[in-house]
Amino acid sequence: MDYNQMQTAAKDNLWMHFTQHHRYADADVPIIVRGEGAYIWDVNGKRYLDGLAGLFVNQLGHGREELAQAAADQAKQLAFHPLWSYAHPGAIELAQRLAEAAPGELNRVFFTTGGGEAVETAWKLAKNFFKLTGKPMKTKVISRAVAYHGTTQGALSITGIPELKQQFEPLVPATFRVPNTNIYRAGEVTGGLLDGSDPEAFGRWAADQIAIAIENEGPDTVAAVFLEPVQNAGGCFPPPPGYFQRVREICDKYDVLLVSDEVICAYGRLGTMFGAQRFDYVPDMITTAKGLTSGYSPLGAVMIADRLMEPFLEQRVAFAHGYTFGGHPVSTAVALKNLDIFADEQIFEHVNDNKNAFRAVLESLRDLPIVGDVRGDGYFYGIELVKDKDTRETFSDDECERILHGYLSGALYEAGLYCRADDRGDPVIQLSPPLIIGQAEFDEIGSILREVLTEAYARL
Repeated sequence: MDYNQMQTAAKDNLWMHFTQHHRYADADVPIIVRGEGAYIWDVNGKRYLDGLAGLFVNQLGHGREELAQAAADQAKQLAFHPLWSYAHPGAIELAQRLAEAAPGELNRVFFTTGGGEAVETAWKLAKNFFKLTGKPMKTKVISRAVAYHGTTQGALSITGIPELKQQFEPLVPATFRVPNTNIYRAGEVTGGLLDGSDPEAFGRWAADQIAIAIENEGPDTVAAVFLEPVQNAGGCFPPPPGYFQRVREICDKYDVLLVSDEVICAYGRLGTMFGAQRFDYVPDMITTAKGLTSGYSPLGAVMIADRLMEPFLEQRVAFAHGYTFGGHPVSTAVALKNLDIFADEQIFEHVNDNKNAFRAVLESLRDLPIVGDVRGDGYFYGIELVKDKDTRETFSDDECERILHGYLSGALYEAGLYCRADDRGDPVIQLSPPLIIGQAEFDEIGSILREVLTEAYARL
């Protein structure tokens, strides 16, 4: 196809994900054709810094021939076989390596093809586990406000973003929301009780809201709590000191499973294999995907504590759940090579050595009147945008449409930075670059953001 043919076909035949298609009625659809390292190129040959690692996915950058070769070699040997009562070497070895790397006794691995399926799996397993252990009423799930956990009916039910859920209701019942850890807006979150000046007190308060929710619903009815190590939607909310330790105590007290949703936060994004290790807690399950293969092939995985497997070993019963392409031989081969490269190139060490430099570049933007907060961890950050820095006043819906969607998204891309302007919650710029980048790319990100955000404020 030539360029015009591609544009016509994209508009006439392709249904893009999470896309307001009316925006392309009089505009061209961006078409990405190539990637190398931390950069991508569009169909016209223009280069962009990939400031979002695709979609929090591409840990090792684009164009890694080793990963492509691993996929090709496996496809030649065994292109496909399901894990339904059978195994193949790639799934066996990858499960072992993930189990060895996981915290605590999370030694069982259930493979999926993506993150939403991993979350779906974790909830179904929690309900199944409690039914097999004599507690059939424990079915409910608690998650945080504004948190995103996926698009399947179950995962979407756990998601805490009403705007994403309304058009698909009724969803799966029995999910409940508690406050998130947005310390920048602690006054609003706590109803004026705390102002965020004492992070530990705020963390304790936020964790205790989970205990209150469990008590309100009845401990004998709550199966699990789903939490991201750093919450993505809303703009990267790290946990306050002691937060996860208190949550672990609460879950143990009420016999509720703690699920660490690490579809974004695992595989080096925070400088550790798993986000739970970054914040020193041991969950009962970890849901993962994205960075497991650096995006070179679809794969997700749920890390599961040994005790959750015990009923399925002791009783004549199967976990009646699975996916045709879960643990695909090609995907597991890519994941194994991906883990090899993490070790050979000391990727996690690189993130830890450079994360403060990344933060410093983003923190330097605080002098801009439109920048209210900079928050995150590792190579995962959000910049909250405000109308008034002193009062922390956010944008109106009209201003969000005009500034965030009408200007910022396109302007950042035109300036050569692929990232995300998001208004799920308060308006933010989300950044999650490939883990291979360093000071030169940090400076490029900072320079583009400063130029575009300065112009955005002038348009208010």
